[in-house]
Amino acid sequence: MTTIAVPSRTFGDLAWDAGFWQLRRLPPHVSLKFKSMFAQVAKTRAGEFDLKDNPAVAADLLWFMQRFPMAMSSDARERLEQSYQRGLDQAAEVRRIMAEDWVPAALPAFRPDRAPYPFQAQNGALGARLGRLLIMDDVGLGKTISSLAAIATSGHVPAAIVVQAHLIEQWVDEYITPFTTMTAHIIKGTKPYELPKADLFLFKYSNIAGWVDIAATGVFKAVVFDEVQELRHGTETSKGSAAQVFSEHAQMRIGLTATPIYNYGGEIWNVVEAIAPGALGTYGEFCLEWCIGGGPNAVVRNPDALGAYLRDEAIAVRHVESDVGRQMPPVNVIVHDIEFDQAASADFEEETKVLALKVLHGSFMESGQAARELDIRMRQVTGVAKARGVAALVRLLVESGEKVLLAGWHREVYDIWLSELRDLFPVMYTGTETGKGKLKAKRAFMDGTAKVMIISLRSGAGLDGLQHSCRTVVFGELDWSPQVHKQVIGRLRRPGQGGQVDAIYTHTNGGSDPVIMEMLGLKTSQSQGITDPFSGTTQQHSDDSRIKRLAANYLARFESEAAAS
Repeated sequence: MTTIAVPSRTFGDLAWDAGFWQLRRLPPHVSLKFKSMFAQVAKTRAGEFDLKDNPAVAADLLWFMQRFPMAMSSDARERLEQSYQRGLDQAAEVRRIMAEDWVPAALPAFRPDRAPYPFQAQNGALGARLGRLLIMDDVGLGKTISSLAAIATSGHVPAAIVVQAHLIEQWVDEYITPFTTMTAHIIKGTKPYELPKADLFLFKYSNIAGWVDIAATGVFKAVVFDEVQELRHGTETSKGSAAQVFSEHAQMRIGLTATPIYNYGGEIWNVVEAIAPGALGTYGEFCLEWCIGGGPNAVVRNPDALGAYLRDEAIAVRHVESDVGRQMPPVNVIVHDIEFDQAASADFEEETKVLALKVLHGSFMESGQAARELDIRMRQVTGVAKARGVAALVRLLVESGEKVLLAGWHREVYDIWLSELRDLFPVMYTGTETGKGKLKAKRAFMDGTAKVMIISLRSGAGLDGLQHSCRTVVFGELDWSPQVHKQVIGRLRRPGQGGQVDAIYTHTNGGSDPVIMEMLGLKTSQSQGITDPFSGTTQQHSDDSRIKRLAANYLARFESEAAAS
């Protein structure tokens, strides 16, 4: 352990207060040096600074104080040394587990013939040793098994597992029961009741808020957040606030996602905070150190550097196919142009024009509300205007022998597809169906009764099994987030898929499609840099006024058509 010698001269005071390091009375020249070294500090501060403690901060403070010693109490000195030592111990343990000659211990909680793969066991050992881990392994690499391995390795039971509503039975039927001897209980409803004896308790994100008082007792020794990007909005949501309670009272916290960033890179702070509180400092510190601007749409300045930092600090781990000896054919991406049906969208034109004008020229309140309405309306109009063309494409694919996973968003669009494709017996897997309804639809699609499954763009995360019977996904509507598309593609491109997956993006030159296609480039660069640093993604120009650009694009087309007539 590094020991801080008592200096003969000091350049300010260092104190500990409730998880923060407080630096006071720094002379101006020392203050300037401090701000140049600690990027998470506001450049406008002078002489007094507060830093959220973590091992990386402790190491940097020790380094800084070699040049500029500070006065501190014996208690503060001990805390600083301990925080630094924790970082050293953690790094040594990570190196040991990630070494090529590391051999996983036997896990009695797993059935003898269903033991985790070595990289899944490594993930589990890291999570158990560190007490927190964000597992970002690529789609189809068994993050679920890694989390169960972490629970089995640590012995932290009972554990809470929080999942998206449509995946809760899949967790039990396809992973917990066949792979382990651990017992599971699915939580029913939001009103607490006496819990039966079990190793694993499965919650939905939609019901954890009702169980915070139970979680606050510390009964759940570990918590796993599946598809942890659900928490990207932080404690602004009820599920985010509830997740914080579960996290604070657990001894081990695991997050699972191949797509932690759905929009802009700043979302990663909320995701990490749910798993490793304080690891990226406060949100203000994070934005100053890593981002351009702040707020909910903060753009990460250098996603590659942040991604490397998350790995180096053992906050996150990620494997891709090539890392684990699996290699599937790349996704065959096809952009298919669909004619914009002006007649189908005519009923929406006048109201949409009013909304667009409010976005560009209305008051602050009017503009914000109109922007939200315009986003919904323009995507709906676009989906309706190309719905019949999309249905014709899907029919062509089915008649050529393919089953099709058809992704969309709006009910009005679904209704057109259902009508146009009714003889193909389409089934639905959207936000409307119950869990049992989704399971019935999945089975009908897999056994061939249905040739088409209509899936909501944001209902696909984590769904497994479709790869055994389908290799074609058609995006009949587009999402602002490229990670939503990736999640849907991942329902087909995963272990068990026997062919190359075709991902067909339908695009029209009207409505919202042109602007969405342009925006997807920036969001891909934010996500890929953080999840796969230095993989060669080119940075693109950032424009955070997507809805205003959508409005301007729409009005330009409207005025052009009016002039032509």
